[in-house]
Amino acid sequence: MAAPRRDTRGIVDAPELFSRVRFRRREPAAPLRPYLEHYWLIDWDLTEPYVSHVVPHPSVNIVFQRYETQEPSGLGKTGFGKAASGEVTFGEVAGIGLDLFAQKLEGRGHVCGIQFRPGGFRPFAPERPVSDWTGRRIRLPEAYPGRDAAADTEAVLSPASDDARVTALDEYLLALDPKPDPQADLAMTLVDRIRTDRAIRRVGDFARGEGMSVRLMQRLFAAYVGVGPKWVILRYRIHEALERAETDQAVDWAALAADLGYADQAHLARDFTATVGVPPTAYAEATMRT
Repeated sequence: MAAPRRDTRGIVDAPELFSRVRFRRREPAAPLRPYLEHYWLIDWDLTEPYVSHVVPHPSVNIVFQRYETQEPSGLGKTGFGKAASGEVTFGEVAGIGLDLFAQKLEGRGHVCGIQFRPGGFRPFAPERPVSDWTGRRIRLPEAYPGRDAAADTEAVLSPASDDARVTALDEYLLALDPKPDPQADLAMTLVDRIRTDRAIRRVGDFARGEGMSVRLMQRLFAAYVGVGPKWVILRYRIHEALERAETDQAVDWAALAADLGYADQAHLARDFTATVGVPPTAYAEATMRT
């Protein structure tokens, strides 16, 4: 695996988010790199609330969070017993999000996240297909009932330095003892091809090129990725369109639609609007004004 990605694909209005939080990506320990995209770390200290939006990747995440909420004095919310007033602390497995994800940030807080490669999560939870996690956010006591979720969460969130947090994340994942799985390797390879090869536009053509039936590929994706290959193709198209809208002041939307495999600009606009909430031209105009 290469170093962590430097692109901002999937983050809606990334410059605005980065002006409000400290965002970093870090590389995991060598034995974990075949399964992971990267770790992601966010810290913030805000004087007023801010809502971030993300068009999720076809990836499962494990997320450890501690942050403040605007609550009256008294006991705050927590997944693991007592906490300071207005403080939330928990860890969870976040399956692939099918819709635009919104997260309200306020006060102070920090998050330590693990983004798995599409297909890379199954070795860390081999008892169930990854599709069982899709669209769900499951707290760690339920996701891994044999572990001490409170201790795991504190071990990751308590350190002050990034290096110590990364070490704690490495130790947490290595303790889950992932076993080699050729089907997971195949799923990761297929999704990487979709992500990097714009010529892949139809599931039937892709499956035949890989020597598989469509049904076999769909079963593999359900078991190891969590969504179907068509969904993955469409999601990566939207990620690219989102990035172009933020970086190119004169996007030729008709040309981009053709380049991404859409029948016409209207089809791209429909998918973009359904995913992001606004048409691509309106989103581009708003981004350029900020």
